[in-house]
Amino acid sequence: MLGGHTRRLALAAAFSGTVLLAGCAGAGGGNAGGGDEGGEDGGSISVIMVNNPQMVDLENLTEEHFTAETGIEVNFTVLPENDVRDRITQEFSSQAGQYDVASISNYEVPFYSQNGWLAPLDEYLEGDEEFNQDDILPAMESSLTGEDGSVYAQPFYGESSFLMYRKDVFEQAGLTMPENPTWQQVADLAAQVDNVQPGMRGICLRGQPGWGQVFAPLTTVVNTFGGTWFEEDWTAKVNSPEFTEATQFYVDLVRAHGEAGAPQAGFTECLNNMTQGNVAMWYDATSAAGSLEAEGSPVAGKIGYVAAPVVETDASGWLYTWAWGVQEASQNKEDAWEFISWASSQGYEELVGEQLGWAKVPSGKRSSTYENEQYQQAAAPFYEATRDAILTADPQSPGVQPRPAPGIQFVAIPEFAAMATQVSQLVSSAIAGQTTVPDALAQGQQIATEQVTEVYQE
Repeated sequence: MLGGHTRRLALAAAFSGTVLLAGCAGAGGGNAGGGDEGGEDGGSISVIMVNNPQMVDLENLTEEHFTAETGIEVNFTVLPENDVRDRITQEFSSQAGQYDVASISNYEVPFYSQNGWLAPLDEYLEGDEEFNQDDILPAMESSLTGEDGSVYAQPFYGESSFLMYRKDVFEQAGLTMPENPTWQQVADLAAQVDNVQPGMRGICLRGQPGWGQVFAPLTTVVNTFGGTWFEEDWTAKVNSPEFTEATQFYVDLVRAHGEAGAPQAGFTECLNNMTQGNVAMWYDATSAAGSLEAEGSPVAGKIGYVAAPVVETDASGWLYTWAWGVQEASQNKEDAWEFISWASSQGYEELVGEQLGWAKVPSGKRSSTYENEQYQQAAAPFYEATRDAILTADPQSPGVQPRPAPGIQFVAIPEFAAMATQVSQLVSSAIAGQTTVPDALAQGQQIATEQVTEVYQE
C-alpha cells in the first residue's frame, strides 16, 4: 500500500482529473465566505451545494427561519451536479477556505476525510443534544463516518434502491410479486408480463453509460451475484466469473424484456417509461416513488414496492445521501455547524412539511421521519419499503467478500468515477449488441488494473 503522504497526493491528483457525470442546467450565485460579517450575531458562512429541488427549498427557507433565529447570514452558491462536484473538489483539495459548508455525498466522504479535507463533527455533536444523532439512520451514519471512527458529514436526505412493479398488471396476468424476490424470479416475471398490455415491456433497467447510470444498479447486481470490483488486496476482479455472470444476466434481461432504447436509458428515461405505462417493473432509486405517486401521476396508486432482488446476499439495495460537510480550512466552523444542525434536523423536516407539504420533506435520514403520522400518510405506498431498504443497506460489507473500500453501488475512491465510466461504455455497447460481455469485461479488467490496482497495491 502507498504511504500516507504519497497516497494523499495520489488521491488528490486522481480526483482532480476525474470526470463525473450527471446534473442539469441552472445555477445560483453566492459570495465568498470568511470573516464575521452580517447577521444579528455577526456571523456569516458560505455554502456551496447542488441545485436539486430539496436544496432550492432550503435556500428559500434559510433567511426567514435560520438567519432570523441565529443571526448567521448564509451566502449560497448553487450549481448543477457536475459543476458543483468539480468546484468542491478544487476548493477542498486546495483548502482555500472560500466555502465553509458543501453538499457532498457518501461517495466522497471516505477519501475526503482521509485526505484531511473535512473537519470532524464529533465535538459539535457532543455539545448539541437537540440534534439527536441517535435519530440518524445507522446506514447513513456509517456511510458518513471516516476510517478513524469520526463523523465527517450529516445527511440532508438519503435513498436506497428497490423494485417497483405495476400491481394492476400483475393482477391482470395472475402473477404474485414476492416480498423479497430473487433476480431469477424477476427475470421470470419480466418474461410473463411482457405485452400483458399492448406495447408494455417487462422491466426497465438503466443502460446509459456512466458510473452513476448503468453501474448504479448493475454494481448491486454484481454484489449479490458474489462479484466485486476489487478484492481486499486491490486485485481487480472485473472479468471474474461472478462479475461476468451478473453482467451477462443484466444484459440478457434488459435485451430480452427491457425498455426501448435501453443503451441510452438512465434514471429519467426509466421514470418516464414507468409513469407512462411502458414497463411493468423497474429496479432503481427509492426516491423515484415520490414522482410515481405524485398528484396527477397516471400510475399513482398502481405501484407496488418490494426489496431489491438478491441472489447470494440477504439484501442488495444501494445507499446514497447528499450530506453537509465542513471544510477543514473554514474559519467559521461553529457557525457552519449551526447551519448543518438546523438543515439536517427533525425541526427542519417539520418546517418543510408544514410550509411546503410533507411529500417534499428531505427524508431518508431520520428514524423519526418514518414514525411521523403526517409523513406516513403522504408517503403511505412506499415509506416502509424505503425505510427498510435504507436500514438493510451495508456500505461496509455489501457483498460476500471483504472489500478494500466502502460503497455499495460504487467504490469510495477518487479513481472509481473515471474507471467505471469507461467500463460502463463497454457494458452499454454490450446491451446494444455491439460487443460481448466477456470482451467488454476483459477490457474493463485492464482499465481497473491500470487505473486502480497499480496505485493501491504494494
